[in-house]
Amino acid sequence: MLDRLKEWARTLRIELYALYVAYRDPRVPWYARLMAACVVGYACSPVDLIPDPIPILGYLDDLIIVLLVFGSRSN
Repeated sequence: MLDRLKEWARTLRIELYALYVAYRDPRVPWYARLMAACVVGYACSPVDLIPDPIPILGYLDDLIIVLLVFGSRSN
């Protein structure tokens, strides 16, 4: 399970870097840049909608945001 979690974290780091690169590309529309900036900023921010020490709910807000952004990317 720990290996799977490490792999997920590595993938997330790669995806966040890809969002950063897309943000810097002038061909990307402004609204996609804004979304990328918000997601990268939220992922790197120590501030959460729901604090992480709260069991299960603490990571739920992070999971929902990641799923919304990366899940919609496959369309």
